[in-house]
Formats: sequence, C-alpha cells, structure tokens
Amino acid sequence: MAKKRRRLCNSGIGGQAVLEGVMMKNKDLYAVAVRKPDGEIDIETAEYHGIFHDKKIAKVPFIRGAVNMVDSLILGMRALNYSASFYEDDQDQNETEYDREEDIKKEKLYSAITVISSLVLAIGIFMVLPYFLSTFLERYVRNNSLLTLIEGVIRLAIFLIYIVSITMMKDIRRLYMYHGAEHKCINCIERGHELTVENVRKSSRFHKRCGTSFLLFVMVVSVILFMFISVENPALKVLFRLLLLPVIAGISYEIIRLAGRSDNILLKIISAPGAALQKLTTKEPDDQMIEVAIKSVEAVFDWRAFIDEKFTKRAKQEEAESDVETESAVEAESAEQFETAEETVNAEVNADLEANTESEPDTDDKE
Repeated sequence: MAKKRRRLCNSGIGGQAVLEGVMMKNKDLYAVAVRKPDGEIDIETAEYHGIFHDKKIAKVPFIRGAVNMVDSLILGMRALNYSASFYEDDQDQNETEYDREEDIKKEKLYSAITVISSLVLAIGIFMVLPYFLSTFLERYVRNNSLLTLIEGVIRLAIFLIYIVSITMMKDIRRLYMYHGAEHKCINCIERGHELTVENVRKSSRFHKRCGTSFLLFVMVVSVILFMFISVENPALKVLFRLLLLPVIAGISYEIIRLAGRSDNILLKIISAPGAALQKLTTKEPDDQMIEVAIKSVEAVFDWRAFIDEKFTKRAKQEEAESDVETESAVEAESAEQFETAEETVNAEVNADLEANTESEPDTDDKE
C-alpha cells in the first residue's frame, strides 16, 4: 500500500538566502546563519518589529501585503550586509568601540539608501520601462486591454531575462542553492518531518510562499488592474501605475498567503507557475548548506514542539477517534447481523406454522 502523504501545516516562519548563509524569521525574531571563510557557522539573532511596530494597520488584509514587502526589503538588506561582513577584504581587527559604533551608523544609512534606490530601480525597470516600450505599438494596437496585456508580457520577459542573466554569476548560483536549502527546511517542518540533514535533503526546494512566486503574482495582478486605467495622458498613466503598486502588492500577498496555508487543488494550479519559476531561483543545496539553514531555523523556531503539537498529538487523537468509529461500526454491523438472523428465524418459524396448518385434515368435510 502506498505511503500516505502527510498534510501541510503552516509553520508561519519565512526567510531568505544571504551570502553564504540563510536568514530565518519567526514573528519578530530573526536569525542569520553564515558559513564563515574558516568553515565555522556564525549565528546572529535579533528582533525586528517592522516599520509599524505591531500597529493594527500592519495586520489589515490587503494593506499588510505592502507593509510586509517594505519590511522584507529592510530586513533582507540588513541580513545581506551582515553576511557580507564576513567576506570583506579590508576588515580591521584593531577597531575601537567608537569605530564600531560609527560603522553601525554608516551601515544603517547605507542600508536605507540601498533600500530606497533598489525600490526606485525596480519600479523603473519592471513597471515604468515596460509601459514605455509598449507605447511603440500604440499605432498598431488600438485596444487598450490588449496593449496592457502586451505590456505585461514585456514586463515578464524583462524579469525572466534578469533572473537568467544573474544565474550565470557564480555567487548568485550559490545564493540560489542556499535559497533551496531555506525552502527545504520549511517544507520539511511543515510536512511533519524531523529537521535533519537527511530529511531536509529529501524535501522539495519549491515553496508556495516564496518571494519569487509573489513577484510573479504581482505581474499578473498588475496586468488586470492596469486594464482599468482609462486616462490618455502618458504621465497620468505612469502615476496611476505607481499609485496602484501598494494595492497590487496587497492582493498578491493575500493570494500567496492563502496558497501557503492549503493543499487545495485550485490553489495548487494557481501556484504552479510560481513553482516553475522557482526552478530558476532555487538550486539543490549541498549538505553543508543544509546544516547552515537548519541552524538558522533552530535559532528562532522550536520545530520539535511544532511537530509534536501539529502532527504527533493530532495523529494520536485521529487514531483514537478512528478506533471509536471502528468500534461503533463493528457494533452496528453486529446489531444488523443479529436483526437479520432474527428475521430469518422468524420467517422460518412462520413458514413451518403455515405448512403445518395446511397439512392438518379438515374434520368437517369428513363428517
């Protein structure tokens, strides 16, 4: 008999690959595990409360998606900078405390500048540029919806070219391997398996809540929403596209959040293109990379308690309920068999009585 596939239980943790390591986040706690040049694993844990610091607005559906996107950029840049610090060639071992504090201030400033410039660059390349490229076809395509669809195809093509291009870089290939290790760890836990190198190795490197899938949903949702922009002025068209970005991020986030919590067949179909795209952005990690990812998970998440609560205890409860149902079914079957036997006996007795009655002589006729 085929082994039953374990159901999916959302762990609520997420993460990202960094330079020679993995960052994992669970609620406000995050950890960055990095394989240092000497082969040792360094683990840094800290708290990140987000730009709204537990404000209610950060939890409102469709708004939380835009908030989460900005938080992910900030925290991701912080984690990347930390991992990169182990591979800087000009590290000064004789730094004073004052120098270190100054470096931290500079790092925060550089991170803020990097996040802002990254956002501007991404919006320019993936949102504004496809629109202007599509305008060259306006004289041939009169239908606004079709033109918006062409714009979406151009946007997707630029995105795919970008991903494939950076994959050729050695450091990016290793980053994608750590990305695969991050996914494998989360999938291992959410399927109820112990977090060991062997179990993680067997797990899938594709995950429904991946940022790659999120970006793909952003592109699809943007095509649909941009079709409702009916203004003719090019500047206003660009402005409305920018204003719709938080809405697009919010809708895309809700879709990916729902997909990550269910094994529903419809959600699987919707998530399939994102999983296909993850074939480019994730690679199979080696065991040393898996070890780093496991260390990062264990620094922020008690996977043993999670498996015990979501799988072991629930399995025992379901087994007990199954035993009760089995006993009830056996009792019902026994009662049914008893009733059937009783009906059979009664039928036989009645048949014998009728036969005896028919065989008795009619005394009145004889007289």
